[in-house]
Amino acid sequence: MYKSHNARNSSLEILEKSFDLSRDYYGCSVKPSDTLRQNSTAFDWIVPDFLPRFARLKAKRLLDLGCASMLLVALGPLLVLTALVVRCSGREIIYQHERVGQGGRTFSCLKFRTMIPNAEEALAERLRVCSKSREEWRETRKLRDDPRITTFGRFLRRSSLDELPQLINVIRGEMSMVGPRPVTAEEIDLYGAAAAELLSVSPGLTGLWQVSGRNEITLSKRMEIELEYVRTRSLRKDLLILLRTVNAVLIGRGAY
Repeated sequence: MYKSHNARNSSLEILEKSFDLSRDYYGCSVKPSDTLRQNSTAFDWIVPDFLPRFARLKAKRLLDLGCASMLLVALGPLLVLTALVVRCSGREIIYQHERVGQGGRTFSCLKFRTMIPNAEEALAERLRVCSKSREEWRETRKLRDDPRITTFGRFLRRSSLDELPQLINVIRGEMSMVGPRPVTAEEIDLYGAAAAELLSVSPGLTGLWQVSGRNEITLSKRMEIELEYVRTRSLRKDLLILLRTVNAVLIGRGAY
């Protein structure tokens, strides 16, 4: 028993070290995937490697349903309050955007609405007149100063509250709690021959990209991260990413 207790304490020490988000994992030190691989041993006693594939898939689905259900209940009042504020702005509460999921099946990805009514026209105009914005959009598919986003929408995005309706996508089985970022049909084309590999798993509410800098990472680097997750995924890594997501949301790094 004493030996088991020491082993568990050692695992917890490794887990605590894994929460150090101050390093630039995609700079000159350690890639997030490397760090997760090194520290995922903290969950050896929770998720053993010897489970067959069907059992791991069942366990992942149970993890998805359990986490999504608990979060919907726990965050229910916050979801209702957010919906009321969005509604008071005169807009529809939920924005549904078509994304490509596992096996190439499309689904409506849910978010709280954060954009102005003529969002696409505003984006096109900004990209037309501003070369700096065009370069930023080309590299990241994001704009730090996005003309489409409302004032309250900026708060929702910085706090990641806009993505909470995707818990419903998780319960429906269209998404997982952890996986690659949901992509559009246009973005899938950028993956080329690796598209089938990306679509072999369900997209996630959070993932390796979200805990590795999010919008501070270029589009090409983000694609590398997503494929790295697909190739090295495990339940232990999913658990570590979920825990790191809490820190990532609180710090707000790369969210805008």
